[in-house]
Amino acid sequence: MNPADPKRDEIFQLEARASRRFSFLLALLVTGSIFSIFVASLFGRLDIPAWEVGRSILAGVGLKADPTLDPTWKVVVFNIRLSRICLSMLVGMALAVAGTVFQGILRNPLADPFTIGVSTGAAFGASIALFFGLGSSKFFGFGLIPLASLAGAVAALFAVISLGRIGGQLRRETMVLAGIVVATFLSALISLIKSLDEESVASIVFWVMGSFQGRGWNHVAFALPYMAAGLVMIWIYSRELDMLSIGDTQAKQMGVQTEKVRLRLMIGASLLTAAAVSVSGVIGFIGLVMPHVIRMTIGAEHRKLLVLSGLLGGIALLWSDVLARILLSGGEELPVGVVTALMGGPFFCFIQARTSR
Repeated sequence: MNPADPKRDEIFQLEARASRRFSFLLALLVTGSIFSIFVASLFGRLDIPAWEVGRSILAGVGLKADPTLDPTWKVVVFNIRLSRICLSMLVGMALAVAGTVFQGILRNPLADPFTIGVSTGAAFGASIALFFGLGSSKFFGFGLIPLASLAGAVAALFAVISLGRIGGQLRRETMVLAGIVVATFLSALISLIKSLDEESVASIVFWVMGSFQGRGWNHVAFALPYMAAGLVMIWIYSRELDMLSIGDTQAKQMGVQTEKVRLRLMIGASLLTAAAVSVSGVIGFIGLVMPHVIRMTIGAEHRKLLVLSGLLGGIALLWSDVLARILLSGGEELPVGVVTALMGGPFFCFIQARTSR
């Protein structure tokens, strides 16, 4: 009998258990996402019965035309509530996937979409637009703030890449330092803008804290192509991300072109972050906490981690937005970034304490 057989059988059993665990979590999160989309559509100032909400969604997607349906309910449910729900899920997915990638390529458990400075760049671009009174301006039928935010995020990314190169090489240590430098500098510029124009302070602060108020299907259509491009780029190099996460030396021994792969993964994650922040403002802790939660459950294989982190991030941000809408009794909305910070901060401390033990 081959003495290696028992060990091989044990490995196969572990892999089978891991595969079953992943399949169970995937089914659970997909079901939870569908359930959350419907239940979240029930919340709002206008009280609409659950049956009518279902009819409105079916009519909105063209699956069932019903002449007896109240057109006001259809507009409220499909055009206002469902568009906001879908956007919040997309943004949550994008931030969670980007956080997973940044933690992998930087080998830093505290890395998230803010680490590279892309989020701050997006905030700076939006602040510039608000400072010059372009909040209500249109460009080809679309608001200028998302466009300015996306431009700021892309500019911040190129600044980090330029500053992070030493001797022609892009290293993870220099990337982190360059990201901190760029983010700090842009944060100072945002503070300067707020001090120069007191009238725009409220708008800038509310946008920087994150919100989905007033967002609709046009924002979904704006962000989706950039998110799709980022996801495709990340998925192509997800196997190499596994190798990068164990160290550059080991990755090079396996034939990985570490600098090229890291740069492309960073561009993909930055595209996700830029698209998310351009339509929602700055939202923290989703990209930091969600990868940790999934990693504690299934391990660090990045293809599985990316899928489950994205789904969990979408659900988490969706319900954070619901809480932001209903917590205040007077009908006012909290910035969703406040809700994620209030929930994510203590939860991350709990994860860190559990991991330390």
